[in-house]
Amino acid sequence: MGNAVEVENLSKKYHIGERGRERMVREAIVKYFKSLFQRGRNEAIWALRDVSFSIRQGEVLGIVGRNGAGKSTLLKILSRITYPTSGTIKVNGRVASLLEVGTGFHEELTGRENIYLNGSILGMRRREIESRMDQIVAFSGVEQFLETPIKRYSSGMRLRLGFAVAAHLDADVMLVDEVLAVGDAEFQKKCLSAMDNLSESGRTVLFVSHNMEAVENLCERAIWIDDGIVRQDGPAREIIQNYLSTFAGAGENRYDLAVLDRKVGNGDVRFTGIAFLEPDGTEKTLIRCGDPLVVRLHFEAKQCIRSPHFAFELFTEFGTKVTSLNTWASGFEIPLIPRGRGHVDLEIPSLNIVDGRYYISLWAASAGNLWYDRLDHCAYLDVTASDFYHSGRAMTSQHYGLVLLPCTWKAGAMCDDMAHCQEGDFFPDSHRRFAV
Repeated sequence: MGNAVEVENLSKKYHIGERGRERMVREAIVKYFKSLFQRGRNEAIWALRDVSFSIRQGEVLGIVGRNGAGKSTLLKILSRITYPTSGTIKVNGRVASLLEVGTGFHEELTGRENIYLNGSILGMRRREIESRMDQIVAFSGVEQFLETPIKRYSSGMRLRLGFAVAAHLDADVMLVDEVLAVGDAEFQKKCLSAMDNLSESGRTVLFVSHNMEAVENLCERAIWIDDGIVRQDGPAREIIQNYLSTFAGAGENRYDLAVLDRKVGNGDVRFTGIAFLEPDGTEKTLIRCGDPLVVRLHFEAKQCIRSPHFAFELFTEFGTKVTSLNTWASGFEIPLIPRGRGHVDLEIPSLNIVDGRYYISLWAASAGNLWYDRLDHCAYLDVTASDFYHSGRAMTSQHYGLVLLPCTWKAGAMCDDMAHCQEGDFFPDSHRRFAV
């Protein structure tokens, strides 16, 4: 079986501040006067540098890396949305891509018309498209809105229709960026199953995601892209473990966040550190299931900020979100933070999660959803098993899932007096045992 995709020495350079040629006299005049008062800025940034790899026909390849690493740029080049600065790519067959919500849709056309449009772009005849129409509509779940212009669709509806079109039309190679995060859990499950089926039918899938659990379940092989270069290429599980191990230093309960590179946010507020504390403010050296925990988020504000919001999110080692705690959802209002350094404390009365390592993401934003700062997987939290239910038994992740819920048990009618129970009422001892 040959290669579906071959990439050799691929590089992509962007010029920050570079503008195209002026098409009107007015534009030229405006540019001239601006140049008198503003310093020119023309920085070169390499989004990709000497990237080489190949993908076998029928293979599902996972691509992992931090935000801004170059993953999306790679898929855009493979989709012919943008062109490389240097290097070569070879794609054998037709390509369907789902890179952003709504990519490839015409806003004024209806859902049905857009299905025909996408099929035509792939070189399919009308009869072929019609033969798959029912499958596409059923998968997307937008039957009631099929004759409605796409511009009136929600982001979730666009995503469902976009994936359904890409999965059911005759494409040999399917490119999927981090768009599954928009859908609900049920739809994500359908998408992952569909991509698995595509691979079994001999089609090739490139899957970019921050959900490490999905990458490991779907892909046997993965590529780790870091700062525009291929850091590692190999078995998916090995790549994921190596990638996750770089997020934070080992075993610390304080982290210096000021040194981390930023890809998102205007910088008006920047996280500078995170610490895990006891309720009395002393440093917490051991974090156990059910313990109270204070998470202190240190920040620095460039100016006075009104009504900011802060968030603390936990993820498993494979990218499954455990919780997202933020000031907006909690109804906690911060009227104003002054210019300079400060901190905000998140008080968790009981950390009701099982033992294991959890990765932390943080964000700070305005009341109008303007990003000040966002750090993905910038630190981690090691949680130790404990006797959460005071039963003399340690609650471990091997048997009890992720979340420990406080609970009590009450029994209905029972025999309090063993004398009222006949010997034949009991199961043999082997039937009464169960593992915990």
